[in-house]
Amino acid sequence: MTTTTAPAAGAVAPRQHTPVRRPSLLRLTAVETRKLVDTRAGRWLLITIGLVTAAIVTLQLIYAKDADQTFLNFFVPSLLPVSVLLPVLGILSITSEWSQRTALTTYALVPRRERVVAAKLTAVSLTALASVLTSLAVAAAGTLVASATGGAGTWQLDGSLILNAAILQVTSVLMGAAFGLLLLNPPLAIVGYLLLPTLWGVLGEMVRPLRGPAGWLDTSRTMEPLFSSDALTGEQWGRIAVSLLVWMVLPLAAGLFRTLRREVS
Repeated sequence: MTTTTAPAAGAVAPRQHTPVRRPSLLRLTAVETRKLVDTRAGRWLLITIGLVTAAIVTLQLIYAKDADQTFLNFFVPSLLPVSVLLPVLGILSITSEWSQRTALTTYALVPRRERVVAAKLTAVSLTALASVLTSLAVAAAGTLVASATGGAGTWQLDGSLILNAAILQVTSVLMGAAFGLLLLNPPLAIVGYLLLPTLWGVLGEMVRPLRGPAGWLDTSRTMEPLFSSDALTGEQWGRIAVSLLVWMVLPLAAGLFRTLRREVS
């Protein structure tokens, strides 16, 4: 007795799956920019930045002398409070993935975490540049009102001051993001960012041996020339670079290393 094997039916070819293209950095940046206004904290922080800018110009229109109501004097005072609020936005952008427990989803969709971090840093930097445009727009509105109500209303402004303002706001928000990457906890990062540079500035004033290093590491001193339209000297740029190395680059590098190695749970 012999057995025969029936011919097998036509073999089914394996289905070819179309490779999924990873999202571009541009698309990730757009997503991270939208996230800045999706949360209540981020949305109200952006609104507060706009309101603070408008309030400063309004107070100057009411109380400043007519001769001081110029485009330059409307623009420069709005930079400091905005530079204080922008780092908080950078911190919230970075730490929200961990505080709201969305890191598992985000890093599952984009396994290469450094691309997500790069998109977040780009998004907050673009927001900082947008804040400069907002300050310019509000200052322009204030100048128009001043010229119509008897103020000086002059429009003289050195273009280098706009560049300085952009550098100031972008580095400020990146310093906040660096502390967020390093600590990965919103309250801790906010307190650390506000406390440590301030404490260093106070020690630099009180302790005589620290006064020399404070001139290079205290950001409140090194960044002050950016508020002026005068050309910065080589030494001033060097002080800015050293202070940013300590308070922005090093925390950013350490925070990126920690973020890439931290287990998502």
